Amino acid sequence: MLRAHTSAHQVELVRSGLDAFLLAGDVYRRDEIDSTHYPVFHQVEGVRLFTNHQLFSKVHKGEELSLLEQGGRWTPQKQETHTLEAVKLLEFDLKKTLTRLVSHLFGAGVEVRWVDCYFPFTHPSFEMEVKFQDEWMEVLGCGVMEQELLNSAGADNKLGWAFGLGLERLAMILYSIPDIRLFWSQDERFLQQFRVQDINQPICFQPLSRYPALYNDISFWLPDTRDSQPDEQSFTDNDFYELVRSVGGDLVEKVSLVDTFQHPKSETVPDTQRNVEESSFNNNE
Repeated sequence: MLRAHTSAHQVELVRSGLDAFLLAGDVYRRDEIDSTHYPVFHQVEGVRLFTNHQLFSKVHKGEELSLLEQGGRWTPQKQETHTLEAVKLLEFDLKKTLTRLVSHLFGAGVEVRWVDCYFPFTHPSFEMEVKFQDEWMEVLGCGVMEQELLNSAGADNKLGWAFGLGLERLAMILYSIPDIRLFWSQDERFLQQFRVQDINQPICFQPLSRYPALYNDISFWLPDTRDSQPDEQSFTDNDFYELVRSVGGDLVEKVSLVDTFQHPKSETVPDTQRNVEESSFNNNE
């Protein structure tokens, strides 16, 4: 069975004794068909657990506060076994950590907003959205981990937060890539843009056609200029360019001379011109 999220591995890693970890892997979903969704993508899962002392050590009279309570009730703000003080501190630490992450990646000017939502493994739960191409795009989901999950992993005296972020969507924003489907392309025009010597080298994605380039080689004989009259104009490369442009329009990206040949007896000269047809990549293709 293909996993829909990396959260499936949380229990085994917490049970192994880890209080903080990152986990990356490919995940699979039946999702929408558009420029920001794809049925397979890469997710990074992050988890951080806190003991009572770790969470409240910097709070005034923190020794009087507790992570857990008995006889509590479930509300939209917290789980039944969690104290409201603990949940609010966890939420603050979680959002601060993730906001610093995206600010480090995209710069201090990045626009971020938080949206309340539902996830089966956290409560309360949130989505982080980042402004990209004048629209809000979700880049990660997060929240306070369900206590039943921690209890089953042997960490019943701790609380924690978790997040899952999509690597492709982060890369879309980082490199201004307009369509998530490009990450699964085998097109060398796309792949070669990210082959750099230094991983810190700035990269700005150069748009390309979603479809591979189409090459058309055309050979034709040029008129013999020896027989032309003084007032007749001889054929030039620009004459051919104009002809190609009148037929292919902006779909033709480049025209170049690849070969010439002069007949040894008649001395006539054929040209071979190569036309490269492409269309600029955009979301409406």
